[in-house]
Amino acid sequence: MPAPVSSDIRLPADLLPADGRFGSGPSKVRPAQIAAVLDHARDYMGTSHRQAPVRQVVGRLRSGLRDLFSLPDGYEVVLGNGGTTAFWDAATFGLIQEHSQHLSFGEFSSKFASAAAAAPHLKDPEVIESAPGTHPEAVAREEVDLYALTHNETSTGVMMPLRRPAGSTGLVAVDATSGAGGLRFDPAQVDVYYFAPQKCFASDGGLWVALCSPAALERIGSISASGRWVPAFLDLSIALDNSTKDQTYNTPALATILMLVDQIEWMLEGGGLEFAASRSDASADVLYGWAEASSYATPFVVDPAARSRVVGTIDIDDRFDATVISSVLRQNGIVDTDSYRKLGRNQLRIAMFPAVDSEDVAILTRAIDYVVERLT
Repeated sequence: MPAPVSSDIRLPADLLPADGRFGSGPSKVRPAQIAAVLDHARDYMGTSHRQAPVRQVVGRLRSGLRDLFSLPDGYEVVLGNGGTTAFWDAATFGLIQEHSQHLSFGEFSSKFASAAAAAPHLKDPEVIESAPGTHPEAVAREEVDLYALTHNETSTGVMMPLRRPAGSTGLVAVDATSGAGGLRFDPAQVDVYYFAPQKCFASDGGLWVALCSPAALERIGSISASGRWVPAFLDLSIALDNSTKDQTYNTPALATILMLVDQIEWMLEGGGLEFAASRSDASADVLYGWAEASSYATPFVVDPAARSRVVGTIDIDDRFDATVISSVLRQNGIVDTDSYRKLGRNQLRIAMFPAVDSEDVAILTRAIDYVVERLT
């Protein structure tokens, strides 16, 4: 039987992380990012996004991402409002010509497939599924003009390598919402690498960013020229045109952009993507090492190569209720360690984004041990 919720377990001071935020999105925000907003409270916040102060910050965003991801010549950084969900809809209008293939291995990787299936102007998509905790592989098909991959499945803690299907001619579009900035990849293997900034980039939601190859830009242009009806808000050709002018089509959340830029430049100052990914690696080594040695905790993802380095999912023995553990941690200021609700497992989910310190992850594991000992 699960232990009852206990409100009287108090963690000693040495088991309290310096920062107790381990949520998988919105994520821990570095204080320097908030300070950046305060520093620009008068000369940037509350000003027109069409004017130089804001456009200069958007320019820093675009050039910073080119540097961070070492984008090849000809790639463009495109951005727009609405987050990843809006981008899925935009992609059904502006990236898929007729037929797409989707790898589905969790809650979020399935959503783009659902959007494509609902689009009346597209053929039914091919969906390749695998069980939660694993990932499928794309299969080259002559009729497929877009392959939809997911770099990191946030709901299950599975990451996958990004490779073009051998012999394929279709675009490769990658949902990188929880992986971008924390996982390594070769941009030459993808055509559209898109994400929202509320995870590794420690900003707020409501914005999407897409790194687009020359082939993707050509696809956007050809669909736009074909006369296909597209709502202006979801028109990637409009987003592209505005992005090259360092602005967005609609008024954006200026604080979100500024916080994103501060995080990008923090990563670049530290050494770029290798610096950021190495920080996540250090946390992942701590978390999975602890779980493998534990008598009651086990990594949910069996294959070590598929275990996410940015979102760790840890199964808890049925003797202990993971929701109780998370509740006790929250009462002690350690927040957002709950499992993904729709996965329905007795587990903890721990974000290990670059802003999270590995020492805080180590303290968290000791705090969990302390709580479990007192629930026994």
